[in-house]
Amino acid sequence: MNVNLDPFDRDFESIEAIADTISQILQCPVTIEDSNHRLLAYSTHAPDTDPVRIATIIGRRVPEHVISMLWREGIIQQVMESQVPVLIEPIDSIGLNRRIAVAIRHHHDILGYIWAMDEHQGIDDQGLDDLNKASHAARSKLLQVQTQRRRREEQSFEFFWEMLTGSMDSEHRIVDRAHQLGITLPKSYRIMIIEFDTLLKEKLYEQVLYTIHTAQRHRKVLHVRQEQRLLVLIDATDDDIDGHIAAWMLLMERMQQRFGVKPVHLASGLSYSLYMDVVKSYQEAITVMNMKKHLPEEMKHLHRYEELGWYRFLPAMMQERRARPMKDLSLSKLKEYDKEHQSGLVSTLSIFLQADCNVKRAAEMLHIHSNTLMYRLKRITDIGSIDLNDMEQKISLYLELKMDQWQS
Repeated sequence: MNVNLDPFDRDFESIEAIADTISQILQCPVTIEDSNHRLLAYSTHAPDTDPVRIATIIGRRVPEHVISMLWREGIIQQVMESQVPVLIEPIDSIGLNRRIAVAIRHHHDILGYIWAMDEHQGIDDQGLDDLNKASHAARSKLLQVQTQRRRREEQSFEFFWEMLTGSMDSEHRIVDRAHQLGITLPKSYRIMIIEFDTLLKEKLYEQVLYTIHTAQRHRKVLHVRQEQRLLVLIDATDDDIDGHIAAWMLLMERMQQRFGVKPVHLASGLSYSLYMDVVKSYQEAITVMNMKKHLPEEMKHLHRYEELGWYRFLPAMMQERRARPMKDLSLSKLKEYDKEHQSGLVSTLSIFLQADCNVKRAAEMLHIHSNTLMYRLKRITDIGSIDLNDMEQKISLYLELKMDQWQS
């Protein structure tokens, strides 16, 4: 008579049943998480269990500061790369007792993790083998969870695209559709674009989402990827956009630290309360993104549409220039002179205006002596028939130069 000695060689009715079985065999508390460290199941534990386990159960996910510490210590990386259970020594600073962790895998994909508390060091080699078998037993259940999650994501992607493209014909229809999909829409929101210097292929996309999902301060409601961009609808109810931007900038740094990839641009539209205005916030974010590409120096520290100031009118000005081409006579004269004499008077004028006509500052920016700059300015006023004391003319020249910069 054959006796099956493998307690995990059977069908389990739920992920909770797997967690309970592991706990009974190893005689220790167990948690099972998905690939983004959200809690899927946990066994019972003694009243004196450690703070990390309690916080994970209460919050239904591993706390952000714990994940950050595990990354800094190289522990998450080790668990991700290892095919066998990994011993994790206590980290008193975050309230983490001794644990043994193993990744739940499907081919090259990580579906989740099993964490077993081993503060009394009672898990022997047989226990490690049982834990490894348990990870294989959990695979089918987590594949079901992954399939359900992806189905929900596909529905939310389609819903978000319809809002971004203005395809939804009423506010009521948007709210009703969100309710059907189980999506809680915030009272106000804004659209954010995160752009990378490469296509968001599957592996990179999963790494980006992992970083976002494990950061609890980033209130992402909806997202969809578009070639090199991640488009995100964020909760702006508290109107702390400076705090939101700072948190997202920190998140971008974390992506680089963990996966060696960092977004190159971040842009945000205005906040709105009506969801028929999603397309407006999206177009505003695109405007900011275009500005950052055409005017990288001026836009280096700007990320929000409301920070653009007069620059928000620049696209309309460009459209007017294309519709009614008209040369500025003063600049045309300077450009011709520069072309003939290789003199750089146009760039000198641009820097001078950018420095608010401050001779000392402009000279420093040009790396020349103030007397040299004064000589150049004299040439500029003579050749271009320009009055540098005329505010109207200076504003016109400044705007024309910015449009030239955009066009180039």
